[in-house]
Amino acid sequence: MVIDWVMTIVGAVLIVFAVKTWVVNPYRIPSPSMEPTLHCALPEPDCEASRSDRILANRFIYRFHDPRRGDIVVFHAPAAASRACTGGIFVKRIIGLPGEVWSERNGVTYIDGRRLSEPYVAPARRDRDTKELVDIPPIGTMRRIPPRMYLVEGDNREHSCDSRVWGLVPRGNIIGKVVFTYWPLDRLGTP
Repeated sequence: MVIDWVMTIVGAVLIVFAVKTWVVNPYRIPSPSMEPTLHCALPEPDCEASRSDRILANRFIYRFHDPRRGDIVVFHAPAAASRACTGGIFVKRIIGLPGEVWSERNGVTYIDGRRLSEPYVAPARRDRDTKELVDIPPIGTMRRIPPRMYLVEGDNREHSCDSRVWGLVPRGNIIGKVVFTYWPLDRLGTP
């Protein structure tokens, strides 16, 4: 009888561990960089909600295809990001893909010289920066996004510590794609 209970508990723990390791993993939104798409909690400055959104990231989807523009991803912060910002796991939106030329003029994003449609960025949340790839770390070295590298930005551009500050994200740092908000219940759904 005791052995049955122990085996059941061990089996359940192993299943949970396997799901978290290979399928989906939960995360909490700690900063205002993705407002209003994903909320962080007051009293943190620039947050809009009383509770932080809790999200699930699909950890296996990128085994079938590469990350795509517009995907909201969870990733291990590159060393430069960890030095420039707080935290080790980040949540941002993929904006620039390998081989592309990214620029920002007066807060508007351009990919290969064409204005990028970004309905997820409210006009009041845009910054007024003007930058090109050569202006982001390592400064003066890039004209195109290198293979297996991604440029990521927060939807709240005025309050996002992202690729514009610390550089690109290597493909190997990407943990998974955000697929679902599960808490609070009134925010239940896909971001």
